[in-house]
Amino acid sequence: MAVSAFWTWNGTEGERLNDPKSPSDWFKVDGVDALVELALNLHWSWNHAADELWEALDKDLWATTQNPWVILRTVSREKIKAALGSPEFRQKLDTLLRQNRESYRADAWFQHTHPGAALTTVAYFSMEFMLSEALPIYSGGLGNVAGDQMKAASDLGVPVVGVGLLYGQGYFRQDFDSEGRQQALYPINDPGQLPIRPLRQPNGEWLRLQIQLPGSKIWLRCWEVSVGRAKLYLLDTNDFANTAVHRGITSELYGGDAEMRLKQEIVLGIGGWRLLRALGLTPEVCHLNEGHAAFAVLERARSYMEDHKKPFDLAMNISRAGNVFTTHTAVSAGFDRFDPALIRTYLNHYAVDELAISVDDLLAMGRQNPEDNSEPFNMAYLAVHGSGQINGVSKLHGKVSRQIFQSLFPHWPQEEVPIGSVTNGIHVPTWDSAEADALWTSACGAKRWRGDRPIEDDIRHISNQELWQLPHCRAKRPDRADAEAVPVPTRCGRCRSVKCCRRFR
Repeated sequence: MAVSAFWTWNGTEGERLNDPKSPSDWFKVDGVDALVELALNLHWSWNHAADELWEALDKDLWATTQNPWVILRTVSREKIKAALGSPEFRQKLDTLLRQNRESYRADAWFQHTHPGAALTTVAYFSMEFMLSEALPIYSGGLGNVAGDQMKAASDLGVPVVGVGLLYGQGYFRQDFDSEGRQQALYPINDPGQLPIRPLRQPNGEWLRLQIQLPGSKIWLRCWEVSVGRAKLYLLDTNDFANTAVHRGITSELYGGDAEMRLKQEIVLGIGGWRLLRALGLTPEVCHLNEGHAAFAVLERARSYMEDHKKPFDLAMNISRAGNVFTTHTAVSAGFDRFDPALIRTYLNHYAVDELAISVDDLLAMGRQNPEDNSEPFNMAYLAVHGSGQINGVSKLHGKVSRQIFQSLFPHWPQEEVPIGSVTNGIHVPTWDSAEADALWTSACGAKRWRGDRPIEDDIRHISNQELWQLPHCRAKRPDRADAEAVPVPTRCGRCRSVKCCRRFR
């Protein structure tokens, strides 16, 4: 799914172009481009074969940050040159890079199971993605699901591209003062220390998009994150051509007031779909991970209008079939709602000049009762009205969602409201410990999570003795005489660091 019109990885020259702050003397060291390629692909967040390389460059910094890109940006040229001069280090590096490239190019589960499939691109919109602590653009469960599904898509070869926001500070970090009171801290996300690249046009210019807000247009900067064979594209407004107030739109995740949230969701939905168009991507499926990105269904319809010279109603009806809405909220109060006056202020121009509809028609798509001018604009309702398929995140949640949204289907019995469910799973290689991974591999095979074959029988063949050999089981088992002599595992199941990461303390 590489886009030929824009720079992708192309060795030293491509990286120099995509990272304007790269130290120029890096590229005088033979082999550094291979280290950069490994560091800028978050495959290392679930495949830990390269951990020894980063530990060799700076063991303490690796244990603290779990961020290879920070290590490369921090350690000296001499240290990098010395490491690359080691035959053992260089052989491991070359082997890993070759294996990764071959793995990304090879057919995976999707290609084998659906050869010649018409599906080429699924656009996955989410307000947050939890891929690694090295890229702190997440808060909790919603980002957890999004990050794990991006990794699973890479493993399975499903053609998914993510679309999200790059936050200048992200979500708050929790700490406690001497009295035990919680402190909410907002450390800065320095893009130069994050494993991301600016997206560049063929002439080297940074890819920047414009959207209209009241009184002015604002610039959106575009970034690329490599997630195995998949790509995640991020937008931010921290462009020096914007005013200070506009630069802060993508400062905090779930921060600010309703007006700030509306601006973020305009950037994500409208800006996100325009980014895909700028990259030459035409997704057959647009997946909304919660209602935050529901404006994408409007922008998708607008794009269809532009391409086929059709009116909005027809474009919306045609494009709706390819939109999927996953709702995570179990209570209606959890949906984003906006005052109608706020929608009129921010989207009147978009409705009238770009969709060729009235702002009242736009408001109606986010309401239960289109005739009630006082009813707030509900992003989940817009997502429902704009999607051909809707699902909850468990069987029970699907039932609850049919109850929540029944008012939008007044002539349907509740049990027949067209909302299904897809039970959330996890990307197991991200979360299992090194010891557990070795056990599952011996019992079920290296590709146990990549396909349709049930592994329940394989797991049942694991003996109790083998299970109790896992360090965390042995350390907690009360009936062993030598329980106190068994060391508690020193490697974190999330990041494999020698010192457990903050999340699991």
